Amino acid sequence: MSSLPHNAFDPAEVFGVFAMQEVADAAFDATVIAAPGDDLRCVFLWGHDCFNCNLFKQAALHYKSALLELNLSWFHSNVYADRAMGRRFTLHGVPTFMFYRSGKRLGKITGWPGLPAFKQAVDKLQAGSP
Repeated sequence: MSSLPHNAFDPAEVFGVFAMQEVADAAFDATVIAAPGDDLRCVFLWGHDCFNCNLFKQAALHYKSALLELNLSWFHSNVYADRAMGRRFTLHGVPTFMFYRSGKRLGKITGWPGLPAFKQAVDKLQAGSP
């Protein structure tokens, strides 16, 4: 039985809805960068009890259909628990979204810019534009 109040949500629910694979620093290269395929991969870097991270999670559930239509392969890492991930990307804030395709880092978004800006950035990456 959940101990969440009726108006709260389970922050981990977003991981299941988007089939986000958890990734740690030690396995990052093999799991995200060197893995076969040419899918666009989005790595959601977040922190436990991070207010802005939870805003994204709530927005992601609200805009579930629109985000699923982007056809991203999702990964996630709690950089508060895996500090090496935060150091790897020299993070200055979370949430941060890192994008990869075919072994190349294509860009990043720091903070949740809202659905229109996020979708516009992903659409450009899907089309092959930086």
